Amino acid sequence: MSEKAKPFVQSLKSMPADYRFLGSSPLEDSSSSGSSVPVTIPRNGHLTNGAVGGVDSANDDSPYGLQSISNGDESSLVDEDPIVPLPESNDRRWSDTSVYARKKALQFWVQLPNGNWELGKVLSTSGSGEESVIKLPEGNVLKVISETLVPANPDILDGVDDLMQLSYLNEPSVLYNLEYRYNQDMIYTKAGPVLVAVNPFKEVPLYGDSNIEAYRKRSNQSPHVYAIADTAIREMIRDEVNQSIIISGESGAGKTETAKIAMQYLASLGGGSGIENEILKTNPILEAFGNAKTLRNDNSSRFGKLIEIHFSETRKISGAKIQTFLLEKSRVVQCAEGERSYHIFYQLCAGASPALREKLNLTSAKEYNYLRQSNCYSIKGVDDAERFQAVQEALDIVHVSKDDQESVFAMLAAVLWLGNVSFSIIDNENHAEPESDESLSTVARLIGCNINDLKLALSKRNIKVRNETFVQKLTLSQAIDARDALAKSIYACLFDWLVEQINKSLAVGKRRTGRSISILDIYGFESFNKNSFEQFCINYANERLQQHFNRHLFKLEQEEYIKDGIDWTRVDFEDNQTCLRLFEKKPLGLLSLLDEESTFPNGTDLTLANKLKEHLSDNSCFRGDRGKTFTVAHYAGEVTYETTGFLEKNRDLLHSDSIKLLSSCSRHLPQAFASSMLVHSEKPVVGPLHKAGGPDSQRLSVATKFKGQLFELMQRLGKTTPHFIRCIKPNSVQSPGLYEQELVLQQLRCCGVLEVVRISRSGFPTRMSHQKFALRYGFLLLESIAAKDPLSVSVAILHQFNILPEMYQVGYTKLFFRTGQIGVLEDTRNRTLHGILRLQSCFRGHQARSRLREFKRGITALQSFIRGEKIRKDYTELLRRHRACSAIQSYVKSRIAKRQYKAKVDASLVIQSAIRGELVRRCGGDIKYGGTKRNESGEVLVQASVLSELQRRVLRTEAALREKEEENDILRQRLQQYDNRWSEYETKMKSMEEIWQKQIRSLQSSLSIAKRSLDVEGSPRYSDASVNASDASDFSVSGDFRTPGRSGSVGLSVISRLAEEFGQRAQVFGDDTKFLMEVKSGKVEANLSPERELRRLKQMFETWKKDYGGRLRETKTILSRLGNEETGGSPLVERVKTKWWGRLRSTRF
Repeated sequence: MSEKAKPFVQSLKSMPADYRFLGSSPLEDSSSSGSSVPVTIPRNGHLTNGAVGGVDSANDDSPYGLQSISNGDESSLVDEDPIVPLPESNDRRWSDTSVYARKKALQFWVQLPNGNWELGKVLSTSGSGEESVIKLPEGNVLKVISETLVPANPDILDGVDDLMQLSYLNEPSVLYNLEYRYNQDMIYTKAGPVLVAVNPFKEVPLYGDSNIEAYRKRSNQSPHVYAIADTAIREMIRDEVNQSIIISGESGAGKTETAKIAMQYLASLGGGSGIENEILKTNPILEAFGNAKTLRNDNSSRFGKLIEIHFSETRKISGAKIQTFLLEKSRVVQCAEGERSYHIFYQLCAGASPALREKLNLTSAKEYNYLRQSNCYSIKGVDDAERFQAVQEALDIVHVSKDDQESVFAMLAAVLWLGNVSFSIIDNENHAEPESDESLSTVARLIGCNINDLKLALSKRNIKVRNETFVQKLTLSQAIDARDALAKSIYACLFDWLVEQINKSLAVGKRRTGRSISILDIYGFESFNKNSFEQFCINYANERLQQHFNRHLFKLEQEEYIKDGIDWTRVDFEDNQTCLRLFEKKPLGLLSLLDEESTFPNGTDLTLANKLKEHLSDNSCFRGDRGKTFTVAHYAGEVTYETTGFLEKNRDLLHSDSIKLLSSCSRHLPQAFASSMLVHSEKPVVGPLHKAGGPDSQRLSVATKFKGQLFELMQRLGKTTPHFIRCIKPNSVQSPGLYEQELVLQQLRCCGVLEVVRISRSGFPTRMSHQKFALRYGFLLLESIAAKDPLSVSVAILHQFNILPEMYQVGYTKLFFRTGQIGVLEDTRNRTLHGILRLQSCFRGHQARSRLREFKRGITALQSFIRGEKIRKDYTELLRRHRACSAIQSYVKSRIAKRQYKAKVDASLVIQSAIRGELVRRCGGDIKYGGTKRNESGEVLVQASVLSELQRRVLRTEAALREKEEENDILRQRLQQYDNRWSEYETKMKSMEEIWQKQIRSLQSSLSIAKRSLDVEGSPRYSDASVNASDASDFSVSGDFRTPGRSGSVGLSVISRLAEEFGQRAQVFGDDTKFLMEVKSGKVEANLSPERELRRLKQMFETWKKDYGGRLRETKTILSRLGNEETGGSPLVERVKTKWWGRLRSTRF
C-alpha cells in the first residue's frame, strides 16, 4: 500500500455513521440528488494509474471478471449508493446479508403482480423495517413488504458465465443473468458442473472449424458444448474411464441439435478412420423416423436415445452403438390439430420417385387418414422432398441395401394405407368387417399376405381357453383398435429394425475398442395441463436421472473438500428417494399396480385410479384427486396425471392373430417383426396373472420394459463420468430474441438447475486461492502487510472484518466461503476504492488546474512576444515590397506612356502627310492663280482662305478615315468569318474534282479547236478559247488583223466570248455546289459522298480559275498591242475594254 493511501484507509474505522463522501447523497434523497460528481470505476473494480499499490495486479485473477458491462452501469454504484462505514461490531452476523443490503440501498428484485421480476432500489425503509419504498427503472415507486424483496447482485457480476459466482443466488438473479447473456448471443452458461444451453432459434457464430480448433487448443475457455465434449474426451484419455454426456430439456429446447454439435466435435477430434461420417449420417435417419412436428417444436424427438461412441487405443473412433427408449407409437395413428406424424411419411409422399410411387401406389399425403386428421402437411422452410433424398443417401452410407430400402418404404406405405381401411357393420350386434377396397388390397400386397387372412385378422379374434379355441367377432371400435394396433406395431418394429441395422454398420472395429463416450439425448421433465402415460414414464426417468446427478454432484464436492483438507460434514439436501420408492416399490408401487391392473380384462382407467388412491394414500409424494386423476410430488414440482389411456398404452396389445398374419407374409421384414414380437412375448410379466390367454397377455408391459431399459441405462451411466447439459426453451413461439421469464423459470425448476446450484452452494460454493484473495483485498488491512505471506494476509483480512469461523474454511491452497461472504467483502472493497478514487480525483484535479493556469500564463507571454516579433518582421517586409512596387510601376508606366505617345505622333505625321498630299493633289485645280503668287525663289504663296479650306478638308478627311478604320475592323471580322466558312467550303469543293476535270478537258478541247480556227485567215468562226500566248504572233504578222475595223471586231468577239464563258462557268459551279449542299442536308437523295464531291469541285474550280486568268491576261496584252499599233487604239475598243474590265471587277469572286 502506498504511503498516501494508508492514512485514508486508517481513518475509515472512525467515520461517523452518517458520513458520506463528497458527491454522494444521503439515503432519503439518493434518487434525486443532482450535485454529485460522477466517478467512473473500471469494470474490474480496480483503481487505475496506480491508485493503490498491488491492486492492479489482481485484476486478471479476480473471480468476478466480467466480459462486458455497459458504461451506464459503471458509475451507478457511485452516483446513487450512499457510503456506509465499515462494520466494527464483533457480534455482526455475516451469514445474513439482507438487512445489510437494505441499509446499503443496494438493488433488489421485486415481483410484480404479473409474476415478472423487476430490478429496483430501496429509497427508504420504515422504522420497524417491515415496509420499503422501491424505485423501478422506469421511475415508478412502489411500497412493498421488506420481506418480499430479494437482494440483487452487484453490477460487476452481470453476465457471469458461471452461476456459482453469483453472490446472491435466487430465481430472479439466475433469470436475469441468463437473459443478459442470451441477449448478447452467449447462449451457454455454467451452473456448477452443469452446462445450461438456451435455444437461440437462429444461427449464432459459435460453431465451425475455427471454434473447434480454439476449444481443442483451449484458447477459448467460455462455456460451450465443445468444452463439455473436449473435457469428456480428455478425461477419458487421462483417467481411462468411460464418459457420458447427458442432455435433457423439454420439447423445442434444442436437445437434438446439442447432441449433434457434441457428435461433430467428437468426430472432428477422433476422426480419421472413416466411420465418423457414418455416425453423423445416423442423425437424418433417426430424425426422419423418430421426430415429428408438435405445437411446441417443428422437429421434436419422440423418443430417447443413447449413442455410445467407441474409441480405439489410438484415440480414433472405432465404432458406435445406438439404444432407443420409449418411442411414441400413438403418434402413428393419432395427431393433434396443427401437429404432424413422423417426418418420414411426408418425406416419402413428397420425394418418392415415379417408379417407387407407382410400385407402392403412393398418393398425396392429404389422401391418408392418419396424416390428414391434423390438417398439417408441411413445415415452413423445410423441403420434405429434399430431406427424403438425404435420408436415402444416409441409408446408403450406413450400408442398408436398395432392396431393404424398398422394403422399408413398402412398410411405411402399408401403415398409411392401413389408416384408410374402412369397416362396415354386418349385424345388429355392431360386429364389423373391413371393406374390400383399394386400401385393403394395397396393404395385403405391400406386406405380402393373403387379403382374406388380413380381413380375418382385422375382424375376428381367436381366444384359447385351456384346450378349447373360440372365435370372437370384433365390434366396430374393437376392429378399429386392432387396425391401429397393427399399424403401430409395424412402425415400432420397423424403427427398431432400422436401429439394429445401423448398429451392425457402426460395429466395425469394436473388438479393438479402448474406451467410449455416451451421449444421452432424453426428454426432460414435463408438466402440462393434461398429463398422460407418456409424461408418467418421462418424469419417472427424470427422477432417476436427478438422483444420479445428485449423487455425482456430492461426490465431486466431497473430493474437493478432502483434497484441500477442510473440516466438512455432509450437507443435507432434498433427496427424491421417496418419490422413486413410490414408483418402484413392490408390490404396492405405481408401476406394480399399473401392471397388475393391466392384466385384468375388466380393468379400466377408473379402477386403476381408485386402486392407486387406495394403496398409495399414505405416501407423502402421492395425492389422490377426483375421478381419474392423481398427483405426484416430483423433485421439480407437483404433476397431476389423468389415467385415461394408461391401461391401453401400457398393455400395447397386439393379438396373436396379427402376429400370425405377419409371420405368414412373404416379405422378410414382416416375418422379422413377428419373430421379434414372439421373442418379447415369451418373457413373463412379474405379478399376478388373471388368466392365460396367449401371447397378448404374456408380453412385457410398456412400463415394465421401460423400467428395465432405465435400470440398464443407469447401470451403464453409473460406470461413467457424467457431464450434464440442460437445454432451455426461451419462448413458446420459437422466435429469436424473445425471453419469457415464467417459461424459463419453469424449465429451470424442472431441469433442477436451481437445485443444482443450491446443492453446490450449500457447502462452501465460493472458492479463491490465497494469492488471489491477498492481492484483491490485502489493501484493506490497517497494518503493513509487505513482509507477510498470502496465507497470513488472508487470515488477517478475515479477522479484521470479523467474519465468523463457520462462514469460511481455510484449506491448503484455497479459502472456502459460504454464500454471500465474498459479496460483502466485494462491497467493502468497492466502497473503499470509490473513496480513494474520489480523493485522488480531487487532488489530481487541483494539480491539473494549477498546472493549467501556469501553462496559460507562460503561453500567453510567449505568444505575445512571438506574435509582436512576427508582426514587426512582416511590416518591414511589406514596406520594402511597397516601395519596390511603386518604383517599378512608375518606370513601367513612363515607358508605356512614351511608347504610346511616340507611336501616336508617328502615326499622325504619316496620316497628315498622306492626307495633305492627297488634298493638295485633288484640290490643286481649284486654286486660282489669282489667289497665289510666287516669290522670288519660286515658292508658291497660298492665300489664307485657301489654307483654311484645306484645313477643313483635312479634318473631314481625318474623320472619314476614322470611320473607314472602324468599317475596316468590321470588315476584317466579317472577312475572318468568311475565311472560316470558305475553309469549310474548300473541304466540300474537293468532292467535285472529277466532274470539273471532265468539264475542263472538254473546255480545253474546245479551246484547241478555237486556236486552230484562228490560225486560218479569214475564217468566219472564232473559238471562245482563241486568245492565248501563240495568238500574239499571229496578230502581229497577219495583214488581215492589222486593219482597224477587223482588229476591233475580233477583239469584241473575243471579249464577249470570255464574258459568256465566265457567266456559264459561274452558273455551272453554283448549281453543282447547291446540289451537293442539298444532298448533304438530306433534302435530295443521291448515291454519292457530298464531302468528297465538294473537294473535287473545288479542285476543278481552282484549275479553271487559273487557266481562265492566264487567258484573260493574254487577251488583254494582245488587245493593248493591237490598239497601240493602230493609231493608239480606237475609241470603240477603249470603251469596250473599259466596260469589260469594270464588269469583271464587279463580278469577281
